[in-house]
Formats: sequence, structure tokens, C-alpha cells
Amino acid sequence: MIENEISKIIVDCALKVHRALGPGLLESSYEECLFYELRKRNLKVEKQKALPLIYEEVKLEIGYRIDLIIEDKVIIELKSVEAINDVHLAQVLTYLKLSDCKLGLLINFNVALIKYGIKRVVNNL
Repeated sequence: MIENEISKIIVDCALKVHRALGPGLLESSYEECLFYELRKRNLKVEKQKALPLIYEEVKLEIGYRIDLIIEDKVIIELKSVEAINDVHLAQVLTYLKLSDCKLGLLINFNVALIKYGIKRVVNNL
């Protein structure tokens, strides 16, 4: 499955979760529900996956964690904040670069309509 097909499934699942829960909950609530929905779609999903930083020849385990990674191809960074800002986008781009993934989705569940809370982030390797 290619990244765009995976992202369509992710958006569909995020919409289902948002319709059921609405805005205003903790990020961890949305993470668990989205994890559940994606697994129901028979996708390989890892949550809170450790992401090391490689500096020269040293592998540094410094606490970076990807919220969800789907099929080892698409990274999901979840938020439940007033507004997405440049730091959030930079975080996703950094995760993409460190993981060699091409596509990330930044999903903010603290919005009235989920379509306003989803940002695609592309790593132009």
C-alpha cells in the first residue's frame, strides 16, 4: 500500500474518532482510539515508537517518540491544542527525516471539524 492510500484510511479513522468523541479531550484519548480504529483496518500500527537521533557514528536515545507510525511509512503526530503552529510542523518534519519516511500527518483533534485539524507534511528526501 502506498502512502496516499494509507493516509486516506488514517483520515477516515480520524473522522470517525472525532465524530464520536468531539474536541476537548486529552491527546492520549484520541491516540488510543485512533490506534484501535487503524488496527481494525488491519494496518500495522506502532504507538509511541522510540526514534533515536544518529549524530555522526553515535546513536542517541534521547526520548523522541512517534505517536503513531503506520505500515512503517506514515507518521502521525497527534495534538489537542488551540492551534497548530510552526513548531508542531517542524516536529513532524524532524520525525520524517529521522525515520526516512516520506509522509506525515499532523492531526489536531481540538477543532470543530476535523478537516481543519489535519495537515499533511511531506519529506522531500
